[in-house]
Amino acid sequence: MMVKTVARINDNGGIAGATPGWHRRIVALAVPIMLANLSVPLLSAVDTAVAGHLPDQAALGGVALGGLVFNAMIWGLSFLRMATTGLVGQSVGAGDDTEARIVQVRALLLAVLLGLVILAVQRPLLTGALHLLGGGAEVQRAARIYCDARIWSAPAALGNTVVLGYLIGRQRARLGFVLQLVLNFLNMGFAIGLVYGAHLSVGGIGAATALADGIGLVLGLLVLKRLSPRGLPRLVQAALWAREPLLRLFGINRDIFLRTICIIGVTALFARLGAGLGDKVLAGNAVLLNFQTFTAFGLDGFAYAAEALVGLAVGARDRASLRAASRISLLWAAIGALGFSLAYVAVGPMMIDGLTNQEPVRAVAKAYLPWVIALPVASVWGFQFDGIFIGATRARELRNSMILSLAVFLAAAWLLIPIAQNNGLWGAFLLFMVARGICLAWLYPRIGADWDDRAPPPLHVD
Repeated sequence: MMVKTVARINDNGGIAGATPGWHRRIVALAVPIMLANLSVPLLSAVDTAVAGHLPDQAALGGVALGGLVFNAMIWGLSFLRMATTGLVGQSVGAGDDTEARIVQVRALLLAVLLGLVILAVQRPLLTGALHLLGGGAEVQRAARIYCDARIWSAPAALGNTVVLGYLIGRQRARLGFVLQLVLNFLNMGFAIGLVYGAHLSVGGIGAATALADGIGLVLGLLVLKRLSPRGLPRLVQAALWAREPLLRLFGINRDIFLRTICIIGVTALFARLGAGLGDKVLAGNAVLLNFQTFTAFGLDGFAYAAEALVGLAVGARDRASLRAASRISLLWAAIGALGFSLAYVAVGPMMIDGLTNQEPVRAVAKAYLPWVIALPVASVWGFQFDGIFIGATRARELRNSMILSLAVFLAAAWLLIPIAQNNGLWGAFLLFMVARGICLAWLYPRIGADWDDRAPPPLHVD
C-alpha cells in the first residue's frame, strides 16, 4: 500500500526546511540509479567475455555489432522512460494517483505496441542496420544470429524502460535499482548457461537477453501492482484514450525522440570524422569515449533524481520546490563531475592501458586525454538541465536546444578540424556539450513562468 505524507509549506510557498531535505532526497534517488547504471557495463563485459572465449573468432565482433543495434534502438526510444518519469512525477505532485495510473498504463501499452512494430519489421530493420555498421561476412553472420535471437524481447525491453520511468517518477529508485540488478544478473546467468551448457553459441547470448527482459517485465509488473494505491476508481477506457492527453503524450515523445536523434547524430559524426583522420586516431578516440560513457552513466543518477523531483514540484505548482530541486541537484551533479575529472587526472593513463594493449593506440589516447578530463565539467550542465526539463515535460525546449547545439558542433567541426585535426574534433565535441548547457540554462526561467500566484497545494511525496 502506498503511504502518503504531506510536506509542510512555509510562508514563501516552499517546503519548510527545504535545503537539508532536498540534499537527502536527491542523494537517496541518485545513488541507487548510479549503482544500477554501473551494472550495465558489467553486463556488457560478461557478454564480451563469453563471446571472446568461443572458438569462432567472429563471435566477439558479431555480439559487438548486434549490441550496437539494440543500444541504438533502446536509446532512440528512450522517450518512453523520460516522458513517463515526468508525467508520473507531475501527477504525484498534484496528488492525482488516478492520473499517475493512467500514465503508467498508457505508456506500457505504447511500449508494447512499438515493440510489436519492431517485431513486424525485424527483417528489413536488422538487415539495414547491420549493413550500415559494416564488418566482414562472418562477423555479419554472427551479428545476425545474435539479433535474430534477441529481437523477440523488444516489447519486454521497452516495457522495462516504462517500469523504470514510473518508479523514478514515484521516487522509488531503490526498487528500480533492485529490478535492474536482478535483470542484469539473470542475463549474465542465462548467457553463461545457454552458451556453455546448451551450446547455443552467439544465439545463446542474444536469447539470454530476451529471456531476462521477459522475466524482468513480469517482475516489474508485479512490483507496479504491489505499489498501486488502494481505493482508486476503476480504469475507464475513455480516460485512457482521451484525445488531449494522448496528443500531449505524442508531442512530448516526438520532441524527445528528435532530441535523442540529434545526440545519436553527433556521436555518429564524431566517429565518422575521427575515421577520416586515420585508423589510429579512430581507435584512440574510441578508447577515450569510454571515459565519457562512464561519466554519463554516473551523472545520470543526478539527472534522474532531478526528473522525479522537478516533476513533483511542477505537479504541485511549487516554485520554491522547483528551484530547490534544480539548484541542489545541479550542485551535486557538479561535485560528481569534478570527481570524475579528478579521477581521470589520477588514473586516466592506467585506464587507457587497461582498455587497450596496442601501444600506438595508447599513445594517441594519452595525447588527447586532457579533453576527456575537461568533458565532465563541461557536459554536466547539459546532462542535468536535461533532467530538469524532462521532469517539467518541456520537450519542445529540449528539442530546439539540441538542434541548436548540433548546429554548433557542425560549425565548430567545419572550422576547427582543418586547422587542429583531432584537437579540433574534440574541441567541437566539447563546444557541443557546453552549448547544451547554455541553451537550457537560458530557457530555464520559462519553467513555471505561466503559473498563477496562488499558494501551491500540499506537496505529496511517496
